[in-house]
Amino acid sequence: MNEAIQFKMGAVAVEDRITRLDLRWRWLFIALAAWLTLSIVAQAAPDGDVGNGNTAEGPGALFSLTSGSYNTALGFQALFNNTTGFFNTGTGVNALALNTGGLYNTANGGFALFSNTSGNDNTATGMTALVNNNIGSDNTATGYQALGNNTSGNQNTGMGVNALFSNTTGIDNTATGVGALFSNTIGGLNTATGAAALVSNTTGLNNTGTGFAALSHNTAGGLNTANGYQALNSNTIGGSNTANGVNALFTNTTGNNNTASGINALFNTTGSNNIGLGINAGSNLTTGDNNIDIYDTGVAGESAKIRIGTQGTQNGTFIAGISGVSVTGSPVVVSSSGQLGVAPSSERFKEAIKPMDKASEAILALKPVTFRYKQEIDPKGIPQFGLVAEEVEQVNPDLVVRDAEGKVYTVRYEAVNAMLLNEFLKEHREVEELRAIVSEQRKQRELLTATWKQQQAQIQKVSDQLQTRTAATPVVDNSQ
Repeated sequence: MNEAIQFKMGAVAVEDRITRLDLRWRWLFIALAAWLTLSIVAQAAPDGDVGNGNTAEGPGALFSLTSGSYNTALGFQALFNNTTGFFNTGTGVNALALNTGGLYNTANGGFALFSNTSGNDNTATGMTALVNNNIGSDNTATGYQALGNNTSGNQNTGMGVNALFSNTTGIDNTATGVGALFSNTIGGLNTATGAAALVSNTTGLNNTGTGFAALSHNTAGGLNTANGYQALNSNTIGGSNTANGVNALFTNTTGNNNTASGINALFNTTGSNNIGLGINAGSNLTTGDNNIDIYDTGVAGESAKIRIGTQGTQNGTFIAGISGVSVTGSPVVVSSSGQLGVAPSSERFKEAIKPMDKASEAILALKPVTFRYKQEIDPKGIPQFGLVAEEVEQVNPDLVVRDAEGKVYTVRYEAVNAMLLNEFLKEHREVEELRAIVSEQRKQRELLTATWKQQQAQIQKVSDQLQTRTAATPVVDNSQ
């Protein structure tokens, strides 16, 4: 694996750096030891109880003691310069050698807390542990060169070879493991547990790395949490990321506010504000932002997407708080790929628009039925009303939806409704035309009726006139 090779190369470089530092310290210690040895030539070394609760064993041990009390120095020049400090314990060559007034310090190992002058409450266990500390307090170093360069940093804990080795003034750091927080200088409030965890961190704050090489390349990123082998391994200045699992957020360098939980979760992402939950969740994401992938590998470069589950693996979705809840809005549909959305109706989403015309007449051949779903689908057996998809397919194949195997699955009822509307409008237009005809006929009939009435009135008038004339004409008797 290329990443593993790169890490090994980095580890070799770190080891080489440590080797060079070892040589530098070795020559420095030899020179100091020689100088200090010459300074006490022919002087009697204190041995055993030296009064005031102090114990010294070894040449130069507690050599400069004045009013200090309850100190224990065991080894060549242990607590050599201590004058007024008390309750210090130095065990090993030059342990706490430069301490003057520091209190409550414990140094176990050659040159442990060697440079400490007035720092208090420090504990160093291991060769050159806290060797450069002078005024820093409340530090705990356990392991060869642990907190080796610390000078004035406080409340740090380094446990393991080279743990917090480069720390100088950083505070409240905790490193457990070989090389953990090795490069940290002034970064604070960091916690590294595991070999090479946060090994490259220099100024980053509030980081937590647990596991081999967790956050190993982080330099100045802050508020990151990595738990697992090589979690957030490549992160440099990205902040507020959380990675739980082997190789989680492995490739992230500068992305912020990402959350990955699971082996290889968000492995390739370099974007921000992404969430990956589950093994390989979001592992295909690269530069995208604002994605949520739950047990889905995601798609490279996409942004602002939510993916839940894996096609072909999960075969059912149950979400509480939906059924029986009153709400208004648009109906949600599901694409063949499982994407949820609302079917758009705007013209800007359509092409090849033309009137439906006679295309809707196919629904006139459909046969609506009543039915009940099988018990495994609807245990209550509620009566249903609809169509049989196979029968609809025979009428118009475009009116059915098929499953992943290509089998007929359901009916596109929204399309059927649109076709019904078209047929209704066609019938409505015909009815309107008939109404217009009937209205025109009614008008003509009314006109004829009015004409007939007028004619009847005229006939009645003529009839009346004839009757009047007949009554006024005298009758002539021609019989005489």
